[in-house]
Amino acid sequence: MATVEEALEMLRARAEPGSVEGMARYGMTLDGRLGVRVPEMRKIAKKLGRDHRLALGLWETEVPEARILASMVDDPRRLTDQQMDDWAAGFDSWDVCDQVCMNLFDKSPLAWRKVAEWSEREEEFVKRAAFALIACLAWHDKTATDERFIELLPIIRREATDERNYVKKAASWALRHIGKRNRALNAAAIAEAREIGRIDSRAARWIASDAIRELEGEAVQRRLG
Repeated sequence: MATVEEALEMLRARAEPGSVEGMARYGMTLDGRLGVRVPEMRKIAKKLGRDHRLALGLWETEVPEARILASMVDDPRRLTDQQMDDWAAGFDSWDVCDQVCMNLFDKSPLAWRKVAEWSEREEEFVKRAAFALIACLAWHDKTATDERFIELLPIIRREATDERNYVKKAASWALRHIGKRNRALNAAAIAEAREIGRIDSRAARWIASDAIRELEGEAVQRRLG
């Protein structure tokens, strides 16, 4: 089993410090950032294997890449309600938020409950995590019924007036991924987007427009047949 310091050394060996400034242009926080690309982190995670204790230690470093790596090596079966809440409260950059949801949180049976809980929170990245989870569940959970996703549409509509950039973008992401799952959910998501577009809010109109443009687009319609 690797130590936290050994895992950090693996990250530092693949770091590209010159890329850090460029990451700022994409809205990523720079505090402690090493400049390691996600594909390189995945290679490291494959070498390290599943290690819950290592994941907890990596998270405590507060290094963005170490936190993303933590989500890649942690065991979703060992996730607790408290760990998910603690990690979500520590999100301070959209890429860490999205990667943790994509690599780890959406594989937990607690994920669906956290969507409902976090969507009502005020912290920008906790609320974003709720919508990132919806997008990831729509993408990865092959056993979920259409009804489960339809039940999430009112949550997206309720929060559609949030003007914060990382919230509204994630709300659109969630709506678009639901609508790309199959033909029935495509129709339901487009109908929901039209309702959202009627709300007197710039954020809501942007979410609606962004979702409809993709969901009615040729690429999605062709893939859904």
